[in-house]
Amino acid sequence: MATRTDSVPRTPKEVGEHSRLLSPAASERRYGRSLTIPEVSNRRQRSSVSSSMSRRSMRVTRSSWFLMLLTLSIGGLQIAWSVELSNGSPYLLSLGISKSMLALVWVAGPVSGALVQPYVGIRSDNCRIPWGKRKPFMIGGGAATIVSLLILGWTKEICAWIVPKGSDALPKVTIGLAVLMIYVLDFAINTVQAGIRAFIVDNAPPHQQDAANAWAGRMTGIGNVLGYLSGYVNLPEIMPWFGNTQFKVLCVIASFALGGTLALSCGLIMERDPNEDGPVDEKKNSVLAFFGQVLHSAKRLPPQVRKVCDTQFFAWIGWFPFLFYSTTYIGEIYVRPYYAANPNLDPKEEAKLWEEATRVGTFALLVFAVVALVSNTILPVFIQPAFNPANAEETPAKDHLTFLRIPGLTLRRLWCISHIIFAASMLSTFFVKNTWGATALIAACGVPWAITLWAPFALISSDISKRDAIKRGVLRSATPSIRSGVHGDYEARDDYVDQAGIILGLHNFSVAAPQVIATVLSSIIFKALQKPRGAEGDESMAWVMRFGGVATIFAAVMTLRLAEEVDEGLEFVDSEEEEEEEDI
Repeated sequence: MATRTDSVPRTPKEVGEHSRLLSPAASERRYGRSLTIPEVSNRRQRSSVSSSMSRRSMRVTRSSWFLMLLTLSIGGLQIAWSVELSNGSPYLLSLGISKSMLALVWVAGPVSGALVQPYVGIRSDNCRIPWGKRKPFMIGGGAATIVSLLILGWTKEICAWIVPKGSDALPKVTIGLAVLMIYVLDFAINTVQAGIRAFIVDNAPPHQQDAANAWAGRMTGIGNVLGYLSGYVNLPEIMPWFGNTQFKVLCVIASFALGGTLALSCGLIMERDPNEDGPVDEKKNSVLAFFGQVLHSAKRLPPQVRKVCDTQFFAWIGWFPFLFYSTTYIGEIYVRPYYAANPNLDPKEEAKLWEEATRVGTFALLVFAVVALVSNTILPVFIQPAFNPANAEETPAKDHLTFLRIPGLTLRRLWCISHIIFAASMLSTFFVKNTWGATALIAACGVPWAITLWAPFALISSDISKRDAIKRGVLRSATPSIRSGVHGDYEARDDYVDQAGIILGLHNFSVAAPQVIATVLSSIIFKALQKPRGAEGDESMAWVMRFGGVATIFAAVMTLRLAEEVDEGLEFVDSEEEEEEEDI
C-alpha cells in the first residue's frame, strides 16, 4: 500500500478553504499550485486528488450563505419571468391580438420547455469546459434573455423605424415581431433555467438538497415579489430614463436583475472540473443523437423521479392558465362597472382604464408572491427531514426549531395538500364577483405555489444527488443487506439514468407538455365563450381557471403514489476508509 504524502490535503480546511463559498475543487485551483500540484507531478495522481476533494465536498454541510448564493440567479430569472407573466398578456392584447390567438402565442413557453431543457440538459452533462459545465448555458441564455426583453419592450419603435408611418402593414409587423420575441424569450429563459437547476443539484451536498431547493423557492419568491411590485408601481413616473411606458421600464429592470444575479452566482460559486468525469463521445452532441438519447433516458428514469413527473403533468395543466391569465381575469372584473356605466368609452380613456386594470391584477399577483415567499420561509421548518445522515462533516449545532416539526408531515404529504388548496381556490371562481374577492383567491394560491417551487425539485434533486454520491463511493447502505430507499434500489444505479441535466430536462418536459394541452384547451374555451372586450357576462377567463382546478385534483391523487424518504438507511463512507481505497 502506498504511503500518502503530507502535502496532499486531507480536508478542505488543510488547503486553506477559509471561506465556505469555495468548493474544495475551487480551493485546489486557488491555492493548490503551491500546496499540491508541484508535489503531485503525475496527471493521474493530480486527478485523483481533485476527485477526492470533490467527493469530500459532498459530505460537507454548507452554510446558508453558500446556499443563498448558489440559488441567487434563479431569483433574477424569476423577475424576468414575472414581467412576462404579469404584463405579457395585456401588452399583446394592446397590440391587437385576440384572446384565442393569445392562447396560441403562449404555447411558446411549453414548447420551448419541452425541447430546450432536455437538449440543454444533455449538452451541459456532456460539456467539458474546465470552469464548469452549467455556467456556459446560464451565461449564454442570460444574454439572449436580456436582448429579447429589450427588443420586446421597444417593438413599436423598432417597427415604426422599419415600416413607413401610416402603412397598413405596420400593425401586422409589430404583432409579428412581438410574437417572435416572445418565442425567443421563452427559449432563452428555458436555457437559463435548465442550467441553474442542474447547477444547484451539482453543488449542493446530498443531505442538503431539500434545503438548497427550499432556498431556490425563497429566491423565486423574492423575484416574484420584486417583479410584481415593480409592475404595480407607476414606473414611468419614478424612472422615466428607462422608458416612457410601464412595460419598457419593467424590461430594463428585469435585464439588470438577471444579469446581476447571474454574475454573482457564476462568479462566487465554483463548479468542479467536469473533465473528472472522463471524455465524451462527440457523436452524442449531435441533434439527431439528442432525440435518441431523450427516448432512451425517458425509459430509464428512476421510479421516484417518474412518479414526480406523472404528478407534475396534471399539476401544470392547472398552473398554466393561472399564471398566464390571472392578471387579465382580475382586470376584467375591475373594468366591468366602468363599461356598465359607459359602454362607449373614448379610446384613450379605455386604454387608461385597462392599464389601471393591469396594475390591479399585478397587485393581486404581488400579494400572491408575498404569501408564497412567507410560505417558502416558514413551511420548511415544519417538515420532517428526508435525509439527515449522522456522519455528515461540519454539521451545525442542532436546530433550535426542531420542536416545531410536525410528526408525520413529510414533503410528499405537504405537496398533496397544496394541490387540494389550489383546486379549491380555482373552483371558488364560481362565487367571486368583485376585485377584492378575486385578489384573496389569487393570494391563497401563494401557499401551493411555494410548495410547487420546492417539493418536486427537492424530491428529484435528492434522488439524483444520492445516486451520484453512491456512484462516487461517498454514500453506502448503513447495513450490507439493506435495499437503499423504499422507492427503489439505489445500488442498481446502472439500470437508471443518473445525470442531473437530462433528468431535470425530462422533468421539465413533464411540466411543459401539459401546458401545450392547457393552451389548446384554453384556446377552445376562449373561442366558445369569449365576448368583445369589456362586454358584460364574459366568463371565459374564469372557466379556463376552473378547468385547471379540476386537473389539479388528479395531481393530488398522483402525489399519493410517491414514496416517503424519511429513513433510507444511507450513510456517508468514512473518510479513513475512503483514503485507504485511494491508496490501494
